[in-house]
Parts: sequence; structure tokens; C-alpha cells
Amino acid sequence: MKFVDEVSIRVKAGDGGNGCMSFRREKFIENGGPNGGDGGDGGSVFMIADVNLNTLVDYRYTRHFDAERGANGGSADCTGRKGEELVLRVPVGTTIIDATTQEIIGDLTKDGQRLMVAQGGWHGLGNTRFKSSTNRAPRQTSPGKLGDQRDLKLELKVLADVGLLGLPNAGKSTFIRSVSAAKPKVADYPFTTLVPNLGVVSVDRWKSFVVADIPGLIEGASDGAGLGIRFLKHLARTRLLLHLVDMAPLDETSAPDAAEVIVSELEKFSPSLAERDRWLVLNKCDQILEEEQEARKQEIVDRLEWTGPVYVISAIAKEGTEQLTRDIMRYLEERSLRIAEEPGYAEELAELDQRIEDEARAQLQALDDQRALRRSGVKSVHDIGEDDWDEEDVDDEDGPEIIYVRD
Repeated sequence: MKFVDEVSIRVKAGDGGNGCMSFRREKFIENGGPNGGDGGDGGSVFMIADVNLNTLVDYRYTRHFDAERGANGGSADCTGRKGEELVLRVPVGTTIIDATTQEIIGDLTKDGQRLMVAQGGWHGLGNTRFKSSTNRAPRQTSPGKLGDQRDLKLELKVLADVGLLGLPNAGKSTFIRSVSAAKPKVADYPFTTLVPNLGVVSVDRWKSFVVADIPGLIEGASDGAGLGIRFLKHLARTRLLLHLVDMAPLDETSAPDAAEVIVSELEKFSPSLAERDRWLVLNKCDQILEEEQEARKQEIVDRLEWTGPVYVISAIAKEGTEQLTRDIMRYLEERSLRIAEEPGYAEELAELDQRIEDEARAQLQALDDQRALRRSGVKSVHDIGEDDWDEEDVDDEDGPEIIYVRD
């Protein structure tokens, strides 16, 4: 199934039913009075998180969703039937945004979580509601209110405990295949991974965590090179980042240079995301001599001025992966325990999470704006080069004023 993580849709709640104007007409009953019933409420539109879904592809081509309108009121004080509500199922981790105001309506992060995105219109009143001692035969009713209509943007961010970072062919997919039951595509060419992959890593019988593998980054990804940096949004909700570095690149590029590229692109996307706890994982150690491993490791550590944990592994040979997964599980448990026991630490992490969300959203909005400009044929200020300026278009303050007059 095709992976889609961003869609735009329009939802329309049902209008309320109109009130009825009716009078009681029965044999032997004079002046029966009004008996027009109220209309029914319009159906609302809800979104519910479903753990069985992992893509927004259902909303890629069908983009307009309307809830049912409330029925009109009837005679004999019959109230109109309420409009049936419309429930749209989305994957867990979906953020709903108002496309007009860019306001976040809600974030569905738990299975079964339910959110109203458009409220149905209120019912209209029948003429029975308007009778009084001075108006015994009212001919007044009220129409049903219009239901809400909204243009929405749905963004899916996968929910994972650990996120993988690295250049193409750094071994991220091989690593996730090695430590979990996930089977992402693996090949000896760049950009084998085109969509995020999730894998559940079981450390002990009752202990496990989720790893997210995203497409590789290259230098200039923040400017649109390769697959860009949009996929970095899927790491916004992770608790730990693993920076995988190929110790023996096939194209003979420098491993320290490759490591610096990832750090640079990460900081361009979100400086706060770069503050997330990150471990350095040097992969493919089986492809270099043992006596060279320590020197290569030290070279990378010195270039990055790295002070955090460092692991040397071979994902394909499963060398060092077991110790790494156990340390990750221990870190996640200690982190959860510390959050529960230290309110200050919990607030600090919550603030960091919010900054990451805000920066990621601003970055994605900027990319969307640039895309819209390109589609319209208008260049942004950053895209304008020196050759785009025409010297003849520059106003000559010393020359005569020219006024164009239409005949």
C-alpha cells in the first residue's frame, strides 16, 4: 500500500433541519392550535485514531466529506431525525490542522482517540415554539443553522521510541532488519528506502521498543536535494536518535565528512531536534581491519567533538547489535522513571518537544510555500539570481518622468 503522510481535505457538517409550520386540523376540534415540530440537528464530522492504519492514502483522491443533514420537522409535533455523524478513521499519530488559519485542531496520539473537526448545525424551531397567550396561531418558524465547513490538512508523524539518522546506504534498513521482524527493502544503491519503516525490537519477553527508519539524507537536503528533509518530521516524537555512520563507504568518501553532513542537515531542519539525546553508531565494522577500527572511530569522534555514547557494530553480521538494543531499552526505562519522579525534568522534556513541533511545523510550512510559488511560476526572493534583474527596469531618478496613458 502506498505510504501517504500529508493530505488536504474538506469536511462539511450537516445543516440543521428546518422547523415546520403546521396547525392541528381534526374533526370536532376547533382551533387546534400550532403543532409544527422542530427540525433535527445536523450530523457532525469526527476523526478517530485507528491503530490498524498506517497511511493517509484513503484521503489522497477522495477529498470532500459531508455529514448528513438533519431532517425537517413535521406536523403533529414530530421532530426531524438527526443527521448521521460522519466518522473518518486516520492512523495514530495524525495531526489535524486548519488549512486557513494554520491552527492545530488536535493531535491523535492514542488508539481510539476521537476529535470533532466540524460541528453539525442546530435544528430549526417549529411554530409550536412561538405560541403564547397573545399569539395563539403563530406563523413563525426558524430555519436550521448551517453546519461547519473546514479545509483541513492532515499530517502523519509515525510514533516510535527510537529514530535512525544517516546518509543513504549507511545501513539503517539493514539494522532494523537485524534487530526486528521488519523487512524493509535493502540494496547496494542509494535511496533504497523511500518511506518510513517501523520495527518492534523485543529485548526480553515483556520488554520492547519501536524503531523508525526514514529515507537517507544527503548534503543539501534542506534545499531540496535527494528526497529532501520532510521525512525528518517523523523523528519529532522519538525519544532517542541513533546516528548511523558507514565506517567503510563504497564511494571512498570521508566517514567524518559524512557524519558532519547529517548533523548539519538536522540542525537546519530543527535546532531543537538536534538537542534530542543522540547516540553515535558506527556501522559496517566488518568491512575494515580490526586495527583500523579504533583509528577510524577516533577520527569521527574528534571531527564531531562527540561526547555521547559511541557504538561500533555490524548490522549485517549482528555484531554489537544485541548490546546496543539492551542499552537502548535500559535508557528508555530510566528516562520514563525519571519523568515520573522528577517534575522539573518532565517539564524540560515537554518544553523541548513543543519547540521541536513548532520548528518542524514552521519548516514544513516554508517548504509548502516554496512549492506553491514554484507551481505558480513566481520566484521567491531566495531563488532570484543576479541574471534575473534587468537594468532597464531600474528607475532612473534623474531622468524624465514617463506617464503611460491608455487611449
